Parts: sequence; structure tokens; C-alpha cells
Amino acid sequence: MPQSSPRQRRRFLHALWYGRSVRTQLLLVFVLIDLAAALVAGSVTIWRARTQTRIEMAASIRLAELLVGDAVNLVHQQLPAEQFLAALPAQLRSLRHVRIAVKDAAGIPIAAAPSAVAAVGRGSADGRRSDERAPAPAWFAALVAPPLETHVVPVAADGHRVGQVEITGEPADEIAETWENAVAIGAGALLLNVAMIGVLYVLFGRVLGPLTVLASGLSELEQQTYSVRLPRPPARELAAIAEHFNALALALETVRAENLRLNRRLITAQDDERRRTALELHDEVGPCLFGLKANASSIASAAGELPDKAKQSVSERLHDMLAIIEHLQAINRTMLDRLRPMALGHVPLRELVDQLVRERSRQHPQMTFTLAAENVRRSYGDSIDLTVFRCVQESLTNAIRHAQAKKVTVQLGQAEDEAQLELSVRDDGRGVAPGAPPGFGIRGMQERVEGLGGRFTIESASGGGTCVRVAVPLLEHRSAPSLVADAGDGAQA
Repeated sequence: MPQSSPRQRRRFLHALWYGRSVRTQLLLVFVLIDLAAALVAGSVTIWRARTQTRIEMAASIRLAELLVGDAVNLVHQQLPAEQFLAALPAQLRSLRHVRIAVKDAAGIPIAAAPSAVAAVGRGSADGRRSDERAPAPAWFAALVAPPLETHVVPVAADGHRVGQVEITGEPADEIAETWENAVAIGAGALLLNVAMIGVLYVLFGRVLGPLTVLASGLSELEQQTYSVRLPRPPARELAAIAEHFNALALALETVRAENLRLNRRLITAQDDERRRTALELHDEVGPCLFGLKANASSIASAAGELPDKAKQSVSERLHDMLAIIEHLQAINRTMLDRLRPMALGHVPLRELVDQLVRERSRQHPQMTFTLAAENVRRSYGDSIDLTVFRCVQESLTNAIRHAQAKKVTVQLGQAEDEAQLELSVRDDGRGVAPGAPPGFGIRGMQERVEGLGGRFTIESASGGGTCVRVAVPLLEHRSAPSLVADAGDGAQA
């Protein structure tokens, strides 16, 4: 549990914050600030409403006391005490924020006269008003309402107390008015903030749009597409980032082109050296071995005239010499084939590959080899022809030695637009284990293909076979000199 808690906390923070886009994070910050401002504004509004309500109630009660005193002085001089008390509510119906209760000397409430009950205005006998507002929510009233106070004003006639008027604060109308104002202001603020969030959403999208383009450009660089360039955004900071990105892409493109030129020079030098070595082996070592074999055969013929004991000894030595010479001739032929196939440049590419496939099929009859070669020219130059030959040779070797395959299919042909030559070697073997490092043979094929500016990929799944794909551009290399040498011939993948 102590170890899982930080992990869960990080997962929660990632889902809540770090996993969001920059636009969403900025909008969340704005919403949080907006909510904090709304909370502060609401607290200030409630505090101010509570203060104003208390002041308004105190003023209303004071005014009611003065009006009740004036009404008592004016009315009791013209009416008897009983009529005076009954008519008093009608006299005080215009009072606001107070509830008036008239009682006789015994403390019994006096009902309002029918004319007073039907009166339209403020301050009826039961405290109800015809223009009363809808009440505010209970929670808002509990936060705003001040403590209720009741003031008693005695009513006397001819020096005798005939009753009393109880004045009680009634803040409901003031609270309802405050609530209506708060709702109106809150609705306006809500609409304004929703509009602002919409505007910020669009604005952030336009401002942060170049970041999306930058991410796409970085993905292109990751795919080694160094020709990508970013448009210059209006924002100065983002424009600086775009300029640095374009400069980086240009530098990478320049370095890649320079590396490609150096690689071609190196491969050209290797290829020339191997060609010269192959010619020397063919023109010098081959005839020498043939001469040795011919002389040994001549000596064997002459040894027939020797005595039996000497003849047997010489024959044994000559047999050993002929075996060694034949072994050296086999090694010489193998080295010639590795350095440069002798048929290259003399035999069409399709026949050269077909001969290689038939040779592997003859050597391994338990496997099925298939060649599909269409729309293939006689030759694409020594560089491309040698690259295709070596890739087929190495891929077949890997399928035989490591894949445990039963069927191998070789496909060779130009693309539909004839801009590149495509090769694929697919087997139904056990595939390549995930994370397995590439062998020397695979690296040699990759270097050979990339040295021609092509693409080399391996598609494999454990137990699902392997497919080697090669794509070599043609327009750039139709008249190119020999560039590709045999880097890593005969090595295992």
C-alpha cells in the first residue's frame, strides 16, 4: 500500500491535469480562477446584503414607530378608542419591511376592518402585501437575514392605555429583492464568462495551433524526413521556435546528404578494390592453380614408369596435392562469388536472381522457393543489380538457417510509377523475436540499400513469418557509377 499510493496519486494527477492538452489546461486554469472570483464576489455580495438589510430594517422600524406615534395623535382625537384601534392598520398599510400587530389593552389582537383588509398597498394588518416578491431560497435568507426585533408602541386615549402596536421587522421583501438582483447579476456574469471561455477556446486554438504543426514536424524528423519545413506563425515566440526548427531540419538534411555522399565514396572505393581483387584472383590465382593441377596430373602420368614402391609413394603424394589444389580452387571460386558475381553485368538481373533461387531450391529440396519477377529491365547498373542480388542472397540465407521456414517467396519488380525498384522476400517461418538485435547480414543489407538512397524494412511477428522489403529509387541512379560493395558477405543475420 505505501508503494501503490504514490503511483495512484501520479495516475490521478495525470488523468486530471498532466494528461490534458495545453489548451485544456489553460481553460481549466481560467475556470478555476473564475470560480474563485465568483466565490469571493458571492461572499462580498452576501456580506453587503446582510449589512444593507440590517440597516434597512432598522430604518423601517424607526419610521414605523414615528408613523404609529403620529397616527395615534391624529386619529384618537376624532374616533372612539375601539374604532381607532380597528382603523389603525389601514393607517399604517404603507409601511415597508415591517409587520404591524394591533392589540387591545388585554393583549388580544384586533382584526382589521373590512376596508383595511381589502386595501391595496403596503403594510396590511397581517403583514401581507399585494405586490410581494417571490421569496428567496431558504439558504440565502438564512445567510442574509438579520436577527428579528419587535418594538411595542403603547396607544393611550384620555390618559388611559387602550392598546398597543407591535412592530416586527420583516426582511423577506428586502431579501427577495437582493436575491433577484444577485440572480440577474450572476446570470449576466455567467453568460459573459461562457462567452469568454468560447472566445478563449478559439483563441488558444489559434495560438497553440503552431505547436500541433511543430509536433507533426518533429514526427516527420523522427521518420527521417528532413525536407519538412514549418510555416512562420504570427506569434513572435512561436515564430522563433519555427525558425530554429527549420534551421535544424536544414542542418540535418545537409548532414544527411553529406553522410550519403561520404558513404557512396566509401562504398565506391570498397567496390573498386573488391573488383580489382576479384580480377586478380580470376586472372592470377586461378591460372596458377590450374597450372599446378596440370603439372600434378603430368607428374602422376610420369610416375607410372617408377618402381612399384616409389610409384605408390609418389601417387599418394600426388593425390594429396590434387585434393589440396581442388580445395584451393573451390575457395577461390567462393571468394570470387562473394566479392562479385562473375555473371553480373553479363546476365540479365531477372535471370541472375532466378539462378540464385533455383540453386537454393536444389540445395534444400525440403523447402519451396517461388520467384515472381515482372516489369524488370535487363539491368539497372552495377550498383542496383549488386544490391538486389545481395539482398536476395542474404534473405534466403536467413530464411534457410534461422527461420525454419517451409516456403519462401521472392517478388521483384518496378513500382507503378516506375520511380523505384521494389523487392520483397517473405517466408512462413518463426519470425524474429521482439527486441532481437539485427545481425551483420541485416546491417549489411540496410547499409547497401540506404547507400543508394532507398528504404529497407523488416516486417516480422513472432510465429508469423518475416518479410524483408527493399525499395531503391531509379531516377537518381540510372546512370550512377558503381557504389555498392559487399559489406558483410557471408555473415549470418
